[in-house]
Amino acid sequence: MRVAEAMTRDVRIASPDQTICDAAGLMVQCDAGAIPVGENDRLVGMITDRDIAVRAVAAGKGPDTPVRDVMSQDVKYCFDDEDLAHVAKNMAEIRVRRLPVVNRDKRLVGIVSLGDIALTEGRKTAGDAISGVSKHGGPHSQSANA
Repeated sequence: MRVAEAMTRDVRIASPDQTICDAAGLMVQCDAGAIPVGENDRLVGMITDRDIAVRAVAAGKGPDTPVRDVMSQDVKYCFDDEDLAHVAKNMAEIRVRRLPVVNRDKRLVGIVSLGDIALTEGRKTAGDAISGVSKHGGPHSQSANA
């Protein structure tokens, strides 16, 4: 199965100049824990609920903090025509729960999550991915500086 067959296509995009409060509102609207960050038609980051909690709230930053101050800038992504099982294995290795999906022109076309994988690939593939992501220690976001 290809990523395009499992991914979520209706993706909200935050601007790096929006506030973390705005980003959290977008997460509520689409019931997601991560939002891609785009600027000038380019994917420039990801912001997760964990970024807001750890990099902002725990660090004493307020709700008007710009997204760019807490987002992960080293964005991992996959292509829509890649094999989903391969992407799931990669997600386990790099320990991320969600990946933006781009086409071969590097345009954002969706997002794939462990939940999407569980619903389409089955328990074994999803379980392997979740086990890899859930290992103790190390990074738990889109970049190593979480």
